[in-house]
Amino acid sequence: MFICLNFRKFKIITVLSLLLISSIIYTSIKHKDIIFTMLVEEDFSQIIQEIFDLRNEAILNKDVETLDILYTKETKYGLWAYEHEIKKMKYLHKWSEKQGVKFTDIKTITKIRSIKKKEDRYSINLMVSTEYNYSYEGEERTNMFRIGTYHYLDIQNRNDEWIILKEWYVDPFADSMHLDDIKSEEIKQYILSQPERDLSNINERRINAVKYADQYSGAASDEEYGFKYNNKYKNYNPLGGDCANFASQILYEGGKFRKTSTWNYDSSGGSKAWVNAQAFKNYMINSGRASVIAYGTYDKVYKASYKLLPGDFVAYEKNGKITHISVATGADSKGYSLVNCHNTDRHRVPWDLGWSNKGIKFWLVRVHY
Repeated sequence: MFICLNFRKFKIITVLSLLLISSIIYTSIKHKDIIFTMLVEEDFSQIIQEIFDLRNEAILNKDVETLDILYTKETKYGLWAYEHEIKKMKYLHKWSEKQGVKFTDIKTITKIRSIKKKEDRYSINLMVSTEYNYSYEGEERTNMFRIGTYHYLDIQNRNDEWIILKEWYVDPFADSMHLDDIKSEEIKQYILSQPERDLSNINERRINAVKYADQYSGAASDEEYGFKYNNKYKNYNPLGGDCANFASQILYEGGKFRKTSTWNYDSSGGSKAWVNAQAFKNYMINSGRASVIAYGTYDKVYKASYKLLPGDFVAYEKNGKITHISVATGADSKGYSLVNCHNTDRHRVPWDLGWSNKGIKFWLVRVHY
């Protein structure tokens, strides 16, 4: 009996020892994998940051040659990515001419989400928060806005130089890069003649709406907020867009508008008027919670845009349909209205930037707080 018990005890100790050794080996391997992943991400964080810094400088200075060396043109995806950045560069500078401003700096924060090695290249998923600084002609004061984007990037090392093979992201300027039809000189002179607006007397509900908009503008928000959406709400970007959902949150969480049977969000998600841009605009106006300040193409409404107050909203109409909603959150040094939104993420961005194509119409809407 004594021998039997000792033998059983020996078996138990042996099994436990083997389990302990296996656990130590597994933990060690896993720990090494984690350390390796961290080191890879740290190395690539610097590489990616350098690529974006170089690209920002090229866009700022209209330096086509520098953009040229960042991309391969041997593949259609590399060529498309390169051509898109050229178009974006031209659009930004055309818009700045219309606006009477000069971009003085472009700064980017990049956050890598994942890295995958594919043969001789790396595929990287990352978040990018880009800050644009600009000043009006005759002014030294700097204005700032931020745009947040989410990128899928393929890069390859060739002769100790990293080049972009492919890049995909939802660019806020992609669908609207034509300013040729706008009488920019007349508009520019009007904008430059405007004084700074005093918005200090807006009511508390508007102030709180702006606070919410600033905190949850995702990749465009201040870094202290973690570049996140409010996780109490579903992210509708994969389902067609999150702009109306975000605008509804701003009015409900910040502006303290009560939900209704038509405009509602619960555990199953948002109602049509809550999450759909067209339905949101229609509901707000038809319910009497908002009214139209102005409607029409840019040249018809840009003067009226100075009436927008923080907490009002802009609805963007394309081919007869509202495709986007942004919420006014302030004004720059010339009183030009700035907006926040999702899809893509924007923080204090001039309200028309990225919406310059002929045929786009704007609904400037006063919200009745």
